[in-house]
Amino acid sequence: MKNTRMRAAVAAVSLTTLALGLAACSTDGGSGDDDGATEGAAVTIDDEHSVGAMDDFAAGTTFKATEPVEFSLMYRDHPNYPVKEDWSIFQHLESDQNVTFDRTDIPLADWDQKKALLIGSGEGSELMPVTYPGQETQFVSGGALLPVSDYLDYMPNLSEKIEKWDLTAEFDNLRQDDGKYYILPGIREIPDVQYTVMVNEQMWSKAGITEDPATWDELGDDLKKVQDANPGLDYAFSDRWTDTQTNGALLNTMGPNYAAAGGWGYNNTWYDQDSGKFVFNGSSDAYKQLVSTLHGWVDSGVMDPEITQSDDQAKQKFVSGKSAAVTSNTQEITVYRQALADAKKDVDVRLLTIPGGPAGSNLPASRLSSGLMISSKAAEDPHFKALLQYIDWQYYSDEGMEFAQWGVDGETYSKDGSGVRTLNDDIGYNAINADAPKKLNTDFGYSNGVFLLANGSSQDLLESVMSDEVKEWTRAVLESKEVLPVAPAARLDEMELEQASLLDTQLKDAVEAATAGFITGQRSLDEWDAYVTEMDGLGATQLVDTYNTALARQEG
Repeated sequence: MKNTRMRAAVAAVSLTTLALGLAACSTDGGSGDDDGATEGAAVTIDDEHSVGAMDDFAAGTTFKATEPVEFSLMYRDHPNYPVKEDWSIFQHLESDQNVTFDRTDIPLADWDQKKALLIGSGEGSELMPVTYPGQETQFVSGGALLPVSDYLDYMPNLSEKIEKWDLTAEFDNLRQDDGKYYILPGIREIPDVQYTVMVNEQMWSKAGITEDPATWDELGDDLKKVQDANPGLDYAFSDRWTDTQTNGALLNTMGPNYAAAGGWGYNNTWYDQDSGKFVFNGSSDAYKQLVSTLHGWVDSGVMDPEITQSDDQAKQKFVSGKSAAVTSNTQEITVYRQALADAKKDVDVRLLTIPGGPAGSNLPASRLSSGLMISSKAAEDPHFKALLQYIDWQYYSDEGMEFAQWGVDGETYSKDGSGVRTLNDDIGYNAINADAPKKLNTDFGYSNGVFLLANGSSQDLLESVMSDEVKEWTRAVLESKEVLPVAPAARLDEMELEQASLLDTQLKDAVEAATAGFITGQRSLDEWDAYVTEMDGLGATQLVDTYNTALARQEG
């Protein structure tokens, strides 16, 4: 690392000030003729902006700048692996790719807020990773972001994977009203399946349960059997990841099986495939069914009504045997096993195959995840073309992704003739070599979301860091589930975006509060019709009409 810059904290500003800052931040957005307001328009990068770029860069080609280049990078500093100047990843990028970074380090806890403040004040870095699709929309009208769809000709690895993995429809959904998209998302060859319910196998066996439930309603029945068979339980199920958003992970996992979106994945609008129109998700019959399922669990006494508890509280209840099931994921199962071992508990745990619901046994459509934005100012830099080539290699080539995931063959891992990768014995990552003294991310900088989108993207890389247990579970889920069709995205114009944003937050807050009340019984489900009227009063119908108007416009 040649040059590192730490920026001081940016003072908080009002939303109005931020909006003004975004509107004031503008640029011509290209180093060539940017006359492409239509989809597919491309921009040519001239020699003046191709310093360090390779002449023969293509899909599968190792990127190495023809001379040293330095890119500005807004770096998300994760507390589990705080950034270190001597990380192997930085050293190899400098020696092998001729790339160094001028970093702006931002703690994870402040990431989204400070990223927005820096962009709004015109201080966005060339590279701004760890950004989820949709988060870029707020910055588009101010001209702060590069319309990356204009430059796909310079990104052969990404272009190849869009076609090979059949991602065109999902990328088209990223387009704004001008027909362009302004984010390069993380992409996955297979759907992302991580979250489900983890169970105490001994308590499950004591209840005589030998098969995973086919539906969430059947899981409720199983929880009742477990509760009855284990009188020492406070509750058969006590949820985790529910302190900041009601049943955030659980409702997100359940939602597609009810034809609704909930929890972490909640959106006010849901595209109804039958009618070909958007409906208001939070007051739909499907959302009512989703909420009613969890209310039934609470009402029958099998689910802990404490839905604002911390993660630590939920974990402690499971480890101490006060609950027999908890929401978990493919990484956390290892953490639970260690906690049980530390507590000298001889307990087997396993992940349930994700159940289905009234709408079928479904997974959400999108295979896009956290990606990166590029500052529009990057197009003015002499090394602009080299920057695009580096991004394409690092985030979308098989070689770049393997490097970001595993590190360097012979230094952090070895690879045999059949392609099987093995971490060095003294290096661990998640469940691999869990007791090793060094960690792949903490001590070397690899397996780091700043440089590795979508946890590796390809099925090969995703499975390469899974235990056999998790790999088998993942394959079983994928075989039993149907991926929902990709819904169209309504491309709101600037005025529609402004109107929708005013309604969106207040509606989400109201739905969140009502969801918690309905689940815990603090509000009766007999009041659902009154709740629907309340949502209309807050603008639910107006919001849906805005989306459907935009959808009709783009469909011609």
